[in-house]
This record gives sequence, C-alpha cells and structure tokens, in this order.
Amino acid sequence: MATNSVSSIPNITSINLRRRNRSTGVTLSCSHEEASSLGVHLTEGEGKLPKVVLKSAHGCEAEIYLFGGCVTSWKVAGGKDLLFVRPDYAFSDKKPISGGIPHCFPQFGPGPMQQHGFARNMNWSIVDFDNVEGNPVITLELRDGPYSRSMWDFSFQALYTVKLNSKSLSTALIIKNTDTKPFSFTTALHTYFRGSVTGASVKGLKGCKTLNKDPDPNNPVEGMEDRSVFSSA
Repeated sequence: MATNSVSSIPNITSINLRRRNRSTGVTLSCSHEEASSLGVHLTEGEGKLPKVVLKSAHGCEAEIYLFGGCVTSWKVAGGKDLLFVRPDYAFSDKKPISGGIPHCFPQFGPGPMQQHGFARNMNWSIVDFDNVEGNPVITLELRDGPYSRSMWDFSFQALYTVKLNSKSLSTALIIKNTDTKPFSFTTALHTYFRGSVTGASVKGLKGCKTLNKDPDPNNPVEGMEDRSVFSSA
C-alpha cells in the first residue's frame, strides 16, 4: 500500500472554502460560518485529518475526509451507521482510508501503477456546496500534480459531488480531461456497507471468472464460479 508523499495534513483554518453563486455563476471564497449555516461543517477528524460533516434538516449525517475524498460515515435519522471502516485502521495521510466509500482512480484493482490508483492517497479540496430543501450537498475537486504524474502523466480534473438526502446518500464522480492528449482510465466508488452476513446470499455469478487471492495475494489463482447461489454459513 503506497504512501502519500505529496503533502502534509492541511490545517483546518487554512482550508479555503469556495462556493458558486447560483445567480452569477462566479465561485467565491466564503466563511466556515456560512458553510455551517448550510449544514456543511469543517472540523478535525481522526488523526487530525480535515473532515467535513454534512447535517440535514431531517436529522441525517454523513462524514467525508478530504484525504482521499472518502465518505466514512452515513447515518439516517435515528439510525446506525450504514458504512463500515475497519476498526483497526489508524487514520493518517500515510495510507488510504480502509473503508467507507474510497475512490479507485485512474485504475481499478492491480495494474501498472499502485493498487486502485492514487486518488484515495491525495488531498481533495472543497470547490462548491449548497443546501437544497434542507439537504446539504458538497463538491470536492482533485487535480493532477507531481505525485499523480509520477504514476500517470496526464492533466485532469475530478469533481466528486455528495448529497445527503432524508433517506439516501447520492454520489457523482465526473472526470474531465484537461490535457492535450487523450487518456483512458478505470474507476469505482468502492463502497463498504455495514451489515450482518447472516442469511445473506449472492446469485447471478455462475460462469463468471474468479481470482482467488487467498493462497497468494500477489499471484491470484484464476478460476470459474460454478455455483448458482452461494450464501453465508
């Protein structure tokens, strides 16, 4: 698992909050107080990493770490956390957050660069936020830099929008090529849901290719799924 050698942990007070004026289309800096009034609260999270807490008028909450642009918590009103983060994960900017909704970009899984790419190892910035009928929405941005170009030599802009609704959490990731040459990529929002496996079953995978990493994570064994349905013990 690669380290993030590009930047140190930013101080909460030094983080610039930006918001687009819906009338003029102009993006301007704004205060933390203005953001809080819209249900967007910037605070210090685990490991002193900057964290955004979204709070809706309906009593729902979500937490997003700027390191990795990772949603780590989502709770509906009066409910338990619906996302899972490994309890033994030590929050730092040295390795990706293990759980929540981490980014896989510009590579999903193994390949020429590090596992799942670099987006989950970099600090994202806040470029817009709003509140729609009591539901906070925020947009984070990631751009290329020396760290990303050391693995993937392209200029890009990634915009990640998260909206907290009364009974759902919606996410949208847009990748824009800002380079002079074309590129291809793979991506995923690798969600970790919290839940009990008792009585859980999966079907529809019969005949699909499988990669078994249990014997050796670095040399997965290729196979074929032959079960119509498989369930938890």
